[in-house]
Amino acid sequence: MKIFSKAQIYEGDQLTSKKQNISSTELMERAGIQIFNWLHLRMQGAQVPIHVFCGIGNNGGDGLVIARHLITHGYNVKTYVVNCSDKRSKDFLINYDLIKQTTKKWPDMLACEADFPEINKDDIIVDAIFGIGLNRSANDWVKSLFVHLRNSQAFTLSVDIPSGLYTDKVPEDDNGVVWANYTLSFQSPKLVFFLPDTSKYSVQWEVLDIGIDREFLYMTETEAELIGKHEVLPIYRPREKYAHKGDFGHSLIIGGSYGKIGSVLLASRAALSIGAGLVTSYVPKCGYQIIQTAFPEAMVITDVNDTMISDIVFDIEPKVIGLGIGMGIENETVFALEKFLKTNKIPLVIDADGLNIISKKKTLLKLLPEEATVLTPHPKELERLIGKWKDDFDKLKKAKAFSKKHKVILVIKGANTITVYNDKYYVNTTGNPGMATAGSGDVLTGIITGLMSQGYDALAATVFGVYLHGKAADIAIEDVGYQSLIASYIIDALGEAYMDLFKQPEQPQVDEVEPKES
Repeated sequence: MKIFSKAQIYEGDQLTSKKQNISSTELMERAGIQIFNWLHLRMQGAQVPIHVFCGIGNNGGDGLVIARHLITHGYNVKTYVVNCSDKRSKDFLINYDLIKQTTKKWPDMLACEADFPEINKDDIIVDAIFGIGLNRSANDWVKSLFVHLRNSQAFTLSVDIPSGLYTDKVPEDDNGVVWANYTLSFQSPKLVFFLPDTSKYSVQWEVLDIGIDREFLYMTETEAELIGKHEVLPIYRPREKYAHKGDFGHSLIIGGSYGKIGSVLLASRAALSIGAGLVTSYVPKCGYQIIQTAFPEAMVITDVNDTMISDIVFDIEPKVIGLGIGMGIENETVFALEKFLKTNKIPLVIDADGLNIISKKKTLLKLLPEEATVLTPHPKELERLIGKWKDDFDKLKKAKAFSKKHKVILVIKGANTITVYNDKYYVNTTGNPGMATAGSGDVLTGIITGLMSQGYDALAATVFGVYLHGKAADIAIEDVGYQSLIASYIIDALGEAYMDLFKQPEQPQVDEVEPKES
């Protein structure tokens, strides 16, 4: 699913009005009806008090459409206009006149804290105050209103975006944003829904189709894309009947040090479990018996050193190499990695101490295979690579610049892991808090390595691997819960994650709700 920018959303609205020969007011009516339908389907006429807060721009116009249809369907509705400026949009004024023709209970005008209505925690709030066009913080009394809404503890539904939340920067003040329980976003989610600094303002979100021009949606290139099952299914490569293990490549996993052999074990198991034909683990001598005993499916090569990687030498021909996990940053290891990178031409997946070594000696970045290297840092490792950032938008900007400069794929791990490549962000939708556990990153390294081994290009392997990694964890927690999830369980669930790709969701049978004519 594409994530459109603010400018692209405006362009889509204008193009739709032109190509479908409808006015902006009619498009607003269409959007408001979709929100009404969503509410009506769930409430079925229940007389829970609904407080609809409308701004004086187009988002407020959406709110007036919603309120009007709720009123005509007999709901217990109270409508308010947050009168924060003298400027009113044309479509707001049109819908303000329409709601006055619909009910004798005209919207209440709010202009100060004394006007704030009483709201009980069992009520419903519809937030249609500010939309995506907001470019400055709210007035102090409007911030007080937002705090009043939050303190009520009522279920809050935001229209398109929580009021006060920008689409392209982090708010200056938490009190300047509506904290929504649910956001219904028109046609496309917003990037701010998926960033650590801003995701807290909307607990859940859903996209509503308001009929934006299909050609525009299909043809327009976006900076960000949301990755779910439908996006990864075309990436999946089925196996031929007469295929053999040689067709799926040889993965080499290099890493480990005394006391940290488990990281290589996890990455190696993940690489084979995701479908690599062969896996070899390259470890210090102290890891030989561990790997051979715990993972008999793997082959093992040992370093000349007992406790650390000191000289990376092998006589096999791997298709891809995953390295860095548990490696340590001893001087001998740093020297060995630099020596190896100077001659290596094989695609790489680099994690953990491999990244820490490169961060300390940035000249090594020039030795990485271009367009065929994947870096998978956790937040502190990412900071060492790209430098400090002031907020999530700055982080993405720096990550993009880093990817373009060094021609590498960068994985920004998090609740919604984001893969960065050149000018594009791929935002993952799978995963859960249980993945904040030791070894989870090692498993991801092995998954991406194993996919590249099978012939997936580096970008496809990363996007697909991040999805499967999260999906396997989602499946695993159904049995063990968040707190008891360990990295090995993610590997064990990879097969089910693959099979889930082809499961058809059950379609609920519901009658389509048509609003009455206003």
